[in-house]
Amino acid sequence: MSGDLASIVLPIHNQADHLRLVVEDYVAALERTRLAYELVLVPNACRDNTPAVARTLAERHPCVRVVETERGGWGHAVRTGLAAARGDLLCYTNSARTGSEDLTLCLLYAVAHPNIVVKANRKIREHWSRRLGSLLYNLECRALFDLACWDVNGTPKVFPRSMHALLALSRDDDLIDAEFASICRREGYPMLEVPIFSTRRHGGRSTTNLTSAANMYVGAYRLWREQR
Repeated sequence: MSGDLASIVLPIHNQADHLRLVVEDYVAALERTRLAYELVLVPNACRDNTPAVARTLAERHPCVRVVETERGGWGHAVRTGLAAARGDLLCYTNSARTGSEDLTLCLLYAVAHPNIVVKANRKIREHWSRRLGSLLYNLECRALFDLACWDVNGTPKVFPRSMHALLALSRDDDLIDAEFASICRREGYPMLEVPIFSTRRHGGRSTTNLTSAANMYVGAYRLWREQR
């Protein structure tokens, strides 16, 4: 379908129990698309045998590469993977939450529309408190950064390497997604949001709680102040 290489960055943290199933599901789905691709696994600050599982998968599948980092942080893992990626089309996603159907859907949208940013817009949250928290955070980000998009944190996010400003992401924490959206707004990168209705989680528990949510709200404001 496309001769360009798609690099899919997968930050992974303590996911040894389900990583093999996720990666092999991705590989099977991506093979059906006939895209040229690589999966860049980024084990970060793992306390289990996730890195060993990742290396085994890389030995089994030529399309899988592993870039390990001892530092934790969603943003740091994303930036580490993007720096190592070789593709013309770049993607990162939450491997614990992203099904193969949603991943391939976003990638195919990006191939069909090569000069835009494609990102997921998750329409369903598991609990009313998460729906409310997400709504408040997205309203805050829309107001601060003058955004048109919803679900700032939604992944997969897919963009062409030619959008150089997105390769200069600097956050090491969860605010990298707000930074991503604000850069798109500043640079005038067009964005297509793909509605995602799945609530499936492959494994592990969400680290979002009242404290981390409050840190996100405060962090978004601080990011806005830094960018002024």
